[in-house]
Amino acid sequence: MKTQLSENDVQQMLRIASGATLGFTISKAMDWPNPIFFTLYPILLLGLVAVLNGHIIRQFLAATVFPAMVVLVVYGLFGTHPLLITPLIAATFAFLFWQMSKGTLFLFGAFSLVGLSLQLHFASYSNDGIDIYPLVISNIGAILLALGIAFALHLIFPDRAPRTPPPKVSKDQASIRHEVILCTTVATLSFAVFQTFDLVDSISAQAASILILFPLCWKGATMSGWQRAIGTLIGCNLALLAQLVLLNYSDTLFFASFSLWILVFFVSRQHVLNGGGAGTGFGVLTTFGILYGQSLSPQQDIIYSALYRFSSVAVAIAVSLCAIFVVHSLLNQHQSTRHHTFS
Repeated sequence: MKTQLSENDVQQMLRIASGATLGFTISKAMDWPNPIFFTLYPILLLGLVAVLNGHIIRQFLAATVFPAMVVLVVYGLFGTHPLLITPLIAATFAFLFWQMSKGTLFLFGAFSLVGLSLQLHFASYSNDGIDIYPLVISNIGAILLALGIAFALHLIFPDRAPRTPPPKVSKDQASIRHEVILCTTVATLSFAVFQTFDLVDSISAQAASILILFPLCWKGATMSGWQRAIGTLIGCNLALLAQLVLLNYSDTLFFASFSLWILVFFVSRQHVLNGGGAGTGFGVLTTFGILYGQSLSPQQDIIYSALYRFSSVAVAIAVSLCAIFVVHSLLNQHQSTRHHTFS
């Protein structure tokens, strides 16, 4: 972990804070549905990726089309048939985790998983008044807006020095098979649970059960799960503090947006010092994105949502880690699916 910020780090902090605030402000001012997408996606794009090039843009655009097609075609046709939709979604998860495990299209797999999981969660409540088509359109619009915001902010707050690309990690086929089977199994179990039970307000827990799989292995998931739980706790408490400071002014868009910018910029420091990965700082940032995007409106504050969010996320992480450990242990019993971190 670094101890001092570089000029590039400060520029990235400005991009993350401004991107999240712009996405939140535009979606709220235009009264667009599903503002959680518009607040969260700029954080993902600007927080996980410190540069913006053609390869990253193509992956992000592909992550716009792929989840939309799965939700509209696959879930639209078979969503009411659990025995059919579950293996189809499992196959989709396997494809995306395979892309992540290979490494060259990691961002495509990661962004697609987040978008697909959120849309599948909301789409399962179509009988309760949630329309699937505005949901998909909102997701596409949010990704395109996030790209536009990222373009603008990279021009306004450019890096001051060239960045060193991260080293490539080589894996054997057994490790790739291990990661794909492990993550697909746990993600499918999460999908089945959230499709079965009435957990419409637990989108944070659903997202957490997917995000802790991004390290793709047991050792990484334990660290990711712990960091995400701590990040969620910190994020909820800071959001509660902002709510108490704003009091009745939380329904004024200017004050809500300003408080979001301050919070995101403050926490971005920890995020970039940790290397910009999915650590504690990133957990706090995504907590802000979900709480502000989903829960903050003139008719609703975020106090109940923050308290409920932490408890649901803690349970989701604990259950997911238990499932990861069981599958990890079973896969390491066989040479063909033994992970390279196994000892």
